[in-house]
Amino acid sequence: MAGYGDFGSSLRDLPRLRATRRGRVSSWDTSGGNQDNVRVMPGETRMLADIAGPGVITHIWCTVALDHVGEPAELEADYLRRLVLRITWDDQPHPAVLVPLGDFFGVGHAHSVNFSSAPLQMSPQDGKGFNCWFAMPFAGRARVELISEMSVKPVTFYFYVDYESYAEADPELAYFHAQWRRQNPTDGVPQGDQTNEEFLFGGHNTDGAGNFVMLEAEGRGHYVGTVLNVHNLRETSEWNWYGEGDDMFFIDGEPWPPRLHGTGTEDYFNTAWCPDQEFHGPYHGITMPGGENWSGQVSYYRFHIEDPIVFDRSIKATIEHGHANKRSDDVSSTAYWYQTLPALPVTLAPVDDRIPRPL
Repeated sequence: MAGYGDFGSSLRDLPRLRATRRGRVSSWDTSGGNQDNVRVMPGETRMLADIAGPGVITHIWCTVALDHVGEPAELEADYLRRLVLRITWDDQPHPAVLVPLGDFFGVGHAHSVNFSSAPLQMSPQDGKGFNCWFAMPFAGRARVELISEMSVKPVTFYFYVDYESYAEADPELAYFHAQWRRQNPTDGVPQGDQTNEEFLFGGHNTDGAGNFVMLEAEGRGHYVGTVLNVHNLRETSEWNWYGEGDDMFFIDGEPWPPRLHGTGTEDYFNTAWCPDQEFHGPYHGITMPGGENWSGQVSYYRFHIEDPIVFDRSIKATIEHGHANKRSDDVSSTAYWYQTLPALPVTLAPVDDRIPRPL
C-alpha cells in the first residue's frame, strides 16, 4: 500500500488506480441481529473508533435518537448541544476536534435541517442523517469519541467511520481541527438616542479588537471554513437586520487593517441584501434564515474548499457583531481548519453555557 498519493477525489481523478486499503468502524450488530447501534447513557463517553495509522478518515455518518425514558419529549430536546464529538490524533494530549454534535455537522441552535454542502450534509428524514466528508489524515492513531453530557436521557447512536490505511505517512499532510465558540450575548452598545439607522450603520471600527473571534490558532496550516449562528436578541418593530459585520482575518500576527477585510456578514457568507431565505450550495449557504424582520435563530456556512486561507505561524479569524460591533446578540460558531501538530488546546464551554436560548 502506497502513501496518500497525489490524486484528488474529483470526477476527473476517479479512474486513477490507487494502492490503499479501505476500512470501516461502525455500530453494526456483531451478533448478526438488527440492533445496529450503541446506547450511550447520560454522562458516558463512548469510543466510536480507535484506528491505527497511517491513514485518513474519509467519511463519517451518524444519526441519533433520544430515549424519553418516561420523561416529556421537550426535556433535553437540545441534545445536539449536549452531545459532543471528540477526535484526537496521534496520542496528542489534547483533542483536535471538540464540538457539539449538531454544530459539527453544520447547523447551530441544536437543530437539524435538510441541507447539502460539499463537506457536510444533514439528510432526510428532517436532517437527522449527519455526514462529513472532510478528509482527516493521521500518522499514528485516530480516536473518535462521543461524549454525552445529558443529565437524564440516554441516546441511541448509529454510526460509520470510513477510513483508508497506508503503508507510510505523508509529512506534507496537516491535521484536521474543529472548535466551537460562543459569546452570549456579544459585547454591544445600547442604542440610546441614536436613530435606528445610526445604530445599525453608524460608527467606526479601526482596530477589530471587539470582533467576535471564530478561531485563534498557532502553527502552520490553512483555515477551511465556518458555521456561524446568530440568535437575534433585539426586540423592536423597527428594521432589525443583525448583520453588517465585516469579516477580518489576521494572518501571522499582521496589524490592522488585515489583508483579508470584508464588507458585511452576508457578504462573507456569499449571499446579499440582508437575506431571509434558505439556501444551500456546495461552499456556502443559509440553513436557518430566521423569522420575520430577521428575528429568532439563523445559521450560515462558508467553506473555503477552493480558496483556503493559509497561515505560516498563526491565524485570528474574526467577524463584527453588527457594524462597529454595536449589536448584542447570541453568536456562536464552529471553525474548521488544518494545521501541524502540536496545536493550541481546543477547548469547549461547559454544557450549561452551550444550551441554546428558547425561541
